[in-house]
Order: sequence, then C-alpha cells, then structure tokens
Amino acid sequence: MSMTRDPDRLVLFTDAVVAIAVTLLILPLVEAVQDVPKDSDPWTMIHEEKSAIFSFLLSFAVIARFWLVHHRVFEHVKAYNTVMIQLNMLWLLCIVVLPFPTEMIGHFDGDSRFIAGLYAANLLVLSACQTGLTLLVRGHRKLEVDDNPITDPEVAGSITFTASALIAFLLAALVPDVRFYALLVLILSGPAAQLILRLRKSPASAA
Repeated sequence: MSMTRDPDRLVLFTDAVVAIAVTLLILPLVEAVQDVPKDSDPWTMIHEEKSAIFSFLLSFAVIARFWLVHHRVFEHVKAYNTVMIQLNMLWLLCIVVLPFPTEMIGHFDGDSRFIAGLYAANLLVLSACQTGLTLLVRGHRKLEVDDNPITDPEVAGSITFTASALIAFLLAALVPDVRFYALLVLILSGPAAQLILRLRKSPASAA
C-alpha cells in the first residue's frame, strides 16, 4: 500500500542509524589507546593496530558511499510504501551489522577467509537492498517524483555494483589467499556501468 506522507521521517531515521553505526566504528580504536601505557611509543601502538585502523577506514568509506547513494535515491522519492520500508530496514540492518566484521578484522588481523567472506556477504546484501530500492522507485508513479525521475546511469550503476559485490563475495569466500583483495573488484563497477550504457545507446544511434 502506497503512503502519501512525505518520506522525510524515514530519511531522518535512516540518517540517525547510520550516524550511530559510523560512531561505533571508531570505539575499538579509542579503547585500544586507553589500554596502552602512557610511557609507550605511540608509533608502536599504531603499528600494532594497523589492521584495526585499516578496517575502520574501509568500513567508514563503505558506509559513506552507501549513505551517499541512498541519499541520491531518496531525492527521487515523494512517498513510500511497505516494500520500501522493508527494504530500507534490511539496508539499515546491514549498516548496523558492519561494525561487527570490522572489529573481527582488527582482532584477527584480517587474516581469515571466513571474515573476508562475511564482510563481503554483508556488502552484497547491502548493495542488493540499494538496488532494490532504486528499481522499486524507478517508474513508480506513486513513489517517484514526477519531475525528477531516476536516470538510466543511476540504475546501471546500482546493478553493476551489486553484480561486482557478488563477484567479490565469491572470490573472498571461495578463493584461498584472496580475502579482502576481492573488494578491488568493486572498482570495476563504474566502468562496467558506462560500458553497458554505451552498448545500449549504440543500437539506437545506428537506427
């Protein structure tokens, strides 16, 4: 059932949950500093916590990227329905869960195919929810802003990122020694989306 009320309440709730999740990412590093004796070398502590620092920066970048895309999607939204709420809640669940594998990376020094697979699986579900929201709003006359529709590049970008996330998950979970290097596949999603758009335009241009 479509709801006629403005989606601002849903957006504000989402922003608040994302802000809390981002804050939780830094807490393990703060606790690590508090556990170090005052007469210790700070650089030694930083070196010892390099895995935790890497996982913090990685997860911060992931959350920031998904929040920005989520924000862009909701610029096209004028109302919401039950399916959108459910997808958004699953999206938020993935955001809230992210500090858990992030902490595991720091604790186990990121040297685990299981942890890499768990992290990549969370990204895959998160990306799938993002794509689901995009496709749900796209062309929906009761949900999409009439004079600001979701564009083809946005749809292509979302789908190719989810496809890249699936490949990254399979590599991280199944291929030995790849681990978090599998996430580099996500970089290819942008060029892949541009290629798809060019291929779609080529037949139209030829006609």
